[in-house]
Amino acid sequence: MSILNQKSIKKNIFLNGIGLHTGEIVNLAIKPAEPNTGIVFKRTDLKRNNIIIPNLFNVSCAVFCTTISNEDGASVSTVEHLMGALYGLGIDNALIEIDKQEVPILDGSAKLFVDAIQNVGIEESNSPIKVIKINKKIEFTDKEKSIYIEPGKINLDIDFELNYENELIGIQRNAVKVYESDLTDIYNSRTFCLFEDVENLKKIGLAKGGSLDNAIVVKGNKILNKEGLRNNKEFVNHKILDCIGDLYLAGYKIIGKLKCSKGGHKLTNQLLRKVFENKENFSLVEINEKNIPHAFINKSHLKSIA
Repeated sequence: MSILNQKSIKKNIFLNGIGLHTGEIVNLAIKPAEPNTGIVFKRTDLKRNNIIIPNLFNVSCAVFCTTISNEDGASVSTVEHLMGALYGLGIDNALIEIDKQEVPILDGSAKLFVDAIQNVGIEESNSPIKVIKINKKIEFTDKEKSIYIEPGKINLDIDFELNYENELIGIQRNAVKVYESDLTDIYNSRTFCLFEDVENLKKIGLAKGGSLDNAIVVKGNKILNKEGLRNNKEFVNHKILDCIGDLYLAGYKIIGKLKCSKGGHKLTNQLLRKVFENKENFSLVEINEKNIPHAFINKSHLKSIA
């Protein structure tokens, strides 16, 4: 399968589960879509104005999850794990139908989304992919939090560090090359929270569907989940999954090097907004050759379209 052509899924996928924050049971379908469609959400419980496009400027909230909205106020929340799965597997085009406001949390990771997509198979088109190439270093800081992205040659490198006062989580760091690394641990890493934060989240109307079945809960120096961690960097790996999903709100794969410290949904979105506020910061390019070596981001093979 060529990495250079746009892809969708071969068959419809049907999933259901509880919304992490709403606590509502949600039915979700991922359906094939034609080339150049992109990723599109459709709220099937709404009769009109029910199309929501994942876009960095459509992010209406980035606190505890990523929520996207359309001009009429229809929204879909907690899109980041599904978007991370689609990005990592190279799905360029898909229609996602959902009958509630929040994407089901499933097991708290992207694993079940990835498994479902791999089970039905990936359909390759003849249409070339488009990529966003970062042209200059762009930084964003918010007190002790920082993030930047700079030009890269052939990959999206993500170097992420989290820093918690909790002794068990502590400082964790990991780096991946999104188009080369084995992302299994990234996909399988679950969302997490501190035990002392659970009640506070529920007091503000969140985490109504949260449980040990869909989140890691840390209390002091112990993990309350009986099965423990899935990998020894599960905390930071989940942050990388979130980051990949949030980056896909740019609309296309990105070529660049990203480094983040103490970041999250909001910081990633703020960085993207800063990147796209000036056309000199990036190029949107189309790869117009059918067979190119792995180092496919080479100026001689790229046709500028923006």
